[in-house]
Amino acid sequence: MRRLILLRHAKSDWPDGIVDPERPLAPRGRAAAPRIGAYIAHEQLVADRVLVSPARRTRETWDLVAAQLPPVKVVASEPRVYDASAARLLSVVREQPREAHSLMLVGHNPGLSDLAELLVSSGSASHLSKMSEKFPTGALAVIDLPVDDWCEVAPGTARLDRFVTPRELSGTD
Repeated sequence: MRRLILLRHAKSDWPDGIVDPERPLAPRGRAAAPRIGAYIAHEQLVADRVLVSPARRTRETWDLVAAQLPPVKVVASEPRVYDASAARLLSVVREQPREAHSLMLVGHNPGLSDLAELLVSSGSASHLSKMSEKFPTGALAVIDLPVDDWCEVAPGTARLDRFVTPRELSGTD
C-alpha cells in the first residue's frame, strides 16, 4: 500500500509585472498554509518524500506547512510538477523509489485535481463529491494506492482517504 498526498499551493497573489512562476502567496494563503500544516501534523500525514514545484507560491506554501511538521526525510524541488498535466504528474509518481511509502506533491491545478480524478475510484461519497466539485487553493487530497511499488500506480485503482480545505479548518478562506 502506498499513500499519495496532493497539496495545492495556498492562495496566491497576482502582482502587476510578476511572471507566473514568481507569484507570491497572498495574505490569505500565508494564513491558510500553516493551518493545513497543523492538520497534517495532527493527523500524522507527514510524507516520507515531498516534491515541490519550483514556483514561488508552492515553495512558500511548503515552507509554511513544513514549519508545522516534524522533519521530512526527503524534500526536493521538482520542475516537472510546475504547470503539469495529470499524465506528467502520474509519470513523476511512478518514478518514485520503492523505499518511499508516502509521497506528497505540492503543486498546481488543474494538474493535481486531474490526477486525483484519474486515480481515484472509491472513497467517502462526501469527500469524492467535494473534490470533484472544486479543488481550491490550499486543498489536501489523501489518496491510498493498492500497490507495492510506485511504478504500479494505475488509473482508477485508488481510494480517496480524505479531502480537506483550509476553509473547513477555520470556517474562513
